[in-house]
Amino acid sequence: MARKRKQENIPSVEQLLIPVVKALILLGGSGTIEEINEKVYELENFSDEQLQTPHSETDSRSQIDYRLAWSKTYLKKFGLLENSARGVWVLTKSEVDVAALKPEEIIRYVRNLKQNSTTKEDYKEKIGEDILEGIDENLEWKEKLLKTILDISPSAFEKLVQRLLRESGFVEVEVTGGSGDGGIDGKGIVRLNGFLSFHIIFQCKRYKGSISSSQIRDFRGTMQGRADKGLFVTTGSFTREARKEATRDGAPPIDLIDGEMLCEKLKELSLGVKTKLVEEIEVDETFFSKF
Repeated sequence: MARKRKQENIPSVEQLLIPVVKALILLGGSGTIEEINEKVYELENFSDEQLQTPHSETDSRSQIDYRLAWSKTYLKKFGLLENSARGVWVLTKSEVDVAALKPEEIIRYVRNLKQNSTTKEDYKEKIGEDILEGIDENLEWKEKLLKTILDISPSAFEKLVQRLLRESGFVEVEVTGGSGDGGIDGKGIVRLNGFLSFHIIFQCKRYKGSISSSQIRDFRGTMQGRADKGLFVTTGSFTREARKEATRDGAPPIDLIDGEMLCEKLKELSLGVKTKLVEEIEVDETFFSKF
């Protein structure tokens, strides 16, 4: 019952449609998932309790982030948004009259598209009081991927991050986890244009919940004087205060990779994620009418 009451305190997908559009407008018409979500948090003034409510026991994302993902999908299918392979979402129109948008009409339009579709996609996801029909491949494969990663051992996750960094251009990447090194799980070097190099240390957390600001401060304490930058990788998410702490003025910077970004990077590098191209064949009836 407590879980259900918490869920009722989270805005529905329909209620998040307009905030997503407003966030993109304030961001100049485009933004990454993280930038859009952060701007929505700010606009809606969500509490820490709301932001830390998990979607499910097997999904490391928060319920708000999960519903925001669905909101972006609905807006895309409605024609207001498009997204690139690099995870940047863009408004399809330079000017959008937010006051003229009706969330219930957007939901209805997209549902009608799915009901009239001849594809075999048939996936139902219950959110709050609504049953949303259709499938979003971005949500489905990420859920499966994160669940798979959560099932592997902590040492295996550290090796996965090591491979991810190597594939991303890092060199001399070592895993030091388990050596009592103050919470540091590994280190490496990233080179820019073959000239500049930065020493980094990283920490890995197979986590279902949110990483707090105190955990970021603890990590920074272990990295000071030992590296130029820090990297914190988790299958979960970071609280708003944790993100602020990671970029606090006057403190060594720490880059954050949450579960969402981790999935995108693994997909981009084809590490444990295969992208299949489906051939779609159409008959051009106008071609035959010319004879």
